[in-house]
Amino acid sequence: MKVLAFNSSPSMDRGNTALILNPFLKGMREAGADVDLFHTMNLKIHPCQGDFTCVIKTSGQCFQKDDMQMIYPKLDAADVVVFATPLYADGMTGSMKNLVERLWVPRGNPFLEVRDGHTRHPVQVRKDGKDIKVVLVSNCGFWEVDNFAPLVEHMKAICRNMNVEFAGAVLRPHGPTLRMMLETGAPVQDVLEAAEEAGHQLARDGKMSEKTLGIVSRELVPLETYVEVHNQRLNQFLEKMGPGV
Repeated sequence: MKVLAFNSSPSMDRGNTALILNPFLKGMREAGADVDLFHTMNLKIHPCQGDFTCVIKTSGQCFQKDDMQMIYPKLDAADVVVFATPLYADGMTGSMKNLVERLWVPRGNPFLEVRDGHTRHPVQVRKDGKDIKVVLVSNCGFWEVDNFAPLVEHMKAICRNMNVEFAGAVLRPHGPTLRMMLETGAPVQDVLEAAEEAGHQLARDGKMSEKTLGIVSRELVPLETYVEVHNQRLNQFLEKMGPGV
């Protein structure tokens, strides 16, 4: 199994998104998957120009020459694509959205068809005939897990339009608390172990259990405590910054 993974956190491996993504990918590797991980901050990817030359004239080849030339062959060989992003404005980061557009638009077709009772663009069939699974990994600073709902629905819609399987979402609400509790030795190691197990399950069984994903997303502290601690830490930070902030 070949896995193509992207982390669009500006903090890359230092960020809270990586706290969940890295053990998830570790689990996939331990189950035998070959994993390629890229950080979008390190990639030079121009925005999609929307002229559709790639689907009308050049058989899926974008006229822009950038790091996507390296990514396209990996996409063609991938069995699983993992999109990891912190939650920004109820959605994915800008660099992830830019990547998604450049990944999928050249794989489309300008004509229309009705698929599952809905108008969509036909999608190029892979030469090897394999299906692609897509996984979302995300972290946010809000306490409630339902804050991910718009992002999850967006990713599901992208998968429907590109005719690929949405294999599930690995979500970590109130993510900053996880890092803080890990640093203090609090009993939250089960969250990382569940993220690793989810990766193992996906590589081994082709799916992730709701029980395992529920542990990744489990409550770490009560809502009121989270808000109180967050605001206290923010005030301490602002005091250190001094007046004028």
